[in-house]
Amino acid sequence: MPLEYVTGDATRPGALGNKVIGHVCNDRGGWGRGFVLAVSRRWPQPEHHYRQWSRTSGFELGAVQLVQVETDTWVANLVAQHGYRTRENPVPLRYEALDTCLATLADHAVELDATVHLPRIGTGRAGGSWDQIATLLDRQLTAREISTTIYDLP
Repeated sequence: MPLEYVTGDATRPGALGNKVIGHVCNDRGGWGRGFVLAVSRRWPQPEHHYRQWSRTSGFELGAVQLVQVETDTWVANLVAQHGYRTRENPVPLRYEALDTCLATLADHAVELDATVHLPRIGTGRAGGSWDQIATLLDRQLTAREISTTIYDLP
């Protein structure tokens, strides 16, 4: 089952049944740029839970927090970005952490019998290469026959 690419808003997946919307977060507890703004405009819970979680143990690269936002929809906060993008840290995305996050996301999707919906995670503020990220998505999600849709804004 290959990745499906569509034009649209990842915060408004049109799929029937349970859905998990995933996005990459940093390991510093910062929330306020990139796709998270669209998430926060739609639901306050993911940001609230992420900020609380960032002050606890277990908040580290490779960790995943699943937040239910509607009866059939969850947001997965994937901690796969180390710090912020700077001249000294041009690619804060950590591929190994993302791979770990995606394996956990896949487990959650299977448990929930859910489809997965993502923007092009890890390529914006995190500076990652889509080709490398798509390979991880294929290995962790589509190889497990989890329907995965990638959204590009119009």
